[in-house]
Amino acid sequence: MRKAFLQLHLAVFLAGFTAILGKLILLNEGLLVWYRLLLTVLILGAIMFFKKQLGKIAPTDLVKISGVGLIIALHWLFFYGSIKYANISVSLVCLSAAGFFTAIFEPLLFNRRIILAELGLGVLAITGIYIIFDFHPQYKTGIIFGILSAMLSSLFPIFNKRLLAKFTPRTLTLYELGGGLLLLSLILPFYLRQFPALYYWPVLSDWLWLLVLASICTVFCFDLQLNALKKISAFTCNLTYNLEPVYGIILAFIIFNESKMLHREFYIGLAFIMSAILLQMARVFSASRKAKRTRETYLPR
Repeated sequence: MRKAFLQLHLAVFLAGFTAILGKLILLNEGLLVWYRLLLTVLILGAIMFFKKQLGKIAPTDLVKISGVGLIIALHWLFFYGSIKYANISVSLVCLSAAGFFTAIFEPLLFNRRIILAELGLGVLAITGIYIIFDFHPQYKTGIIFGILSAMLSSLFPIFNKRLLAKFTPRTLTLYELGGGLLLLSLILPFYLRQFPALYYWPVLSDWLWLLVLASICTVFCFDLQLNALKKISAFTCNLTYNLEPVYGIILAFIIFNESKMLHREFYIGLAFIMSAILLQMARVFSASRKAKRTRETYLPR
């Protein structure tokens, strides 16, 4: 069990480290995501080929999976765009708005009632982002990109719920990222017209960090999650992933000294967002304990 927890926290740490790599890779955010997708598909595809895990997928399912892959690709594009046009800390703070969008989109898509507690916690996180936005106008473009990234981040797990019931996680990941790569290739020329790149072919340092991003922070991180889930519940895993922005911001402070670039209002906004995350963690944990007690109460004796 201890090994599983270490694997899970390492996976969360690596997820937070992707933001650092977004700063270290000097490519335009659109090209950064395109190369990340390309390298990840090649690496994961090669692993699955040699392990004989490649499977066929029906054309109708492939269309659905590719659509989710496009959501992932655009989420990454706006996430790294937020880092480029603002900074790592602001980008990760904006990502915390995903809970707000999930509270709205999930009921609409699955035709269930809106849970007011979830909506209220989402509004608390949005309030924190507004405080940062209002006092840091120089980050306007980055914050808009960050909110778009959070919106897309909330859609990905909603659509993936049904697909995971039909396909293995690794197969789904390969085809989603492959579909995302193909569709992003069609969109990228139009994006680059609006947000031009300084150069198109990665320099040596870019290739190095891209390989780290694709192999360690995507493929290896994915495997760590799967191994941890063999011993740890999905509930605990999702709860632990709330630490991703915290790890990322701490790394940004240490590596890029971003704390000097931020004013008091950033920390006030961050306090609102962290309060929303902690309250949601407490809420979910309480509901899980109640459900467990209920199961124990009605257990046949």
